[in-house]
Amino acid sequence: MAKKDAGRATISEIAQEAGVSVPTVSKVLNGHAHVAAETRARVEEIIARRDYSRRPAKRQKKAGLIDLVFPGLRSEWSLEIIEGVERVAQDAGYGTVVSSLSLDGSRIRPWLANLAERKSDGLLLAVYELDAKQIQRIKSLGIPVVLIDPVGQPGPDLMTVGAANWEGAFSAVEHLLALGHRRIGMIGGRPDLQCSSAREDGHLAALRRAGIEMDPALIVPGDFSVAAGEAGARKLLELEDRPTAIFTGNDEQALGAYRAARNAGLRIPQDLSIIGFDDIPAADWIEPGLTTVRQPVVHMAETAMRALLRHLDGDEELPQRIELGTELIVRGSTAAPAQV
Repeated sequence: MAKKDAGRATISEIAQEAGVSVPTVSKVLNGHAHVAAETRARVEEIIARRDYSRRPAKRQKKAGLIDLVFPGLRSEWSLEIIEGVERVAQDAGYGTVVSSLSLDGSRIRPWLANLAERKSDGLLLAVYELDAKQIQRIKSLGIPVVLIDPVGQPGPDLMTVGAANWEGAFSAVEHLLALGHRRIGMIGGRPDLQCSSAREDGHLAALRRAGIEMDPALIVPGDFSVAAGEAGARKLLELEDRPTAIFTGNDEQALGAYRAARNAGLRIPQDLSIIGFDDIPAADWIEPGLTTVRQPVVHMAETAMRALLRHLDGDEELPQRIELGTELIVRGSTAAPAQV
């Protein structure tokens, strides 16, 4: 009969045989001090007997390149992501290949071929959702992946980095409620994005906490573009009982809402308060300055790049999700409604 312990083992199998958790085995493999001597000895014995291949303590570069992929590069958000990724990548000695790509069935194959040919060390995907087949194809290349602000619900094997969108939206609407607004409109974002649903949920939660019944007419769809913000604000302002304030879901839509308000002859904030999300540079120089929720976009990108470097170093204790806090930035676009 063949021996049970013949052949190479996985880290999960070693943990199961040793009667410890996977993180404990990882600590032994990475030389962490906080493991009991008896446990360490038991794990080390199994590692040796099962012929487990330890990952190298130091990353071995293939080409010194990191791929950073977006579905489009037209937004300020994308530029800030590039800035944060390149800042950390350059300090670590990596170059960055930036692509704008729709990962549909017709384009994934040639893109993967180019990725393999470049021998990229790692991959950062911003605002993407990967299906099981695409994940398997990327894994077959041996390239670690980190998702930034992903679409949908990523699988358990993928690490994601994002912002606390629910809390940020909740704080934005609470600010408007504290000023005395009760008719608060919202222009949503792309319905397939996690951040869109989280921001809408935060908006509604703040209304419920204040005892305000949600009026479905006050929530209109958007896609995070200036044009969608203008169209959505125009629709809200045409209501017989129009809102006194609008939460736009992101700053680019807020810029569109400014245009719609001015075309309707309304003053900001005297006749209409507007609040955004992201704190892009334009939020500070537009008149009046835009009250918004600061999303730490550059920090988010830096965090994703550092996580990818830890992947390349063989760190097996990374969390599945890293979520960074937001901050409400109050400027001149919000004030108490005129009738209060």
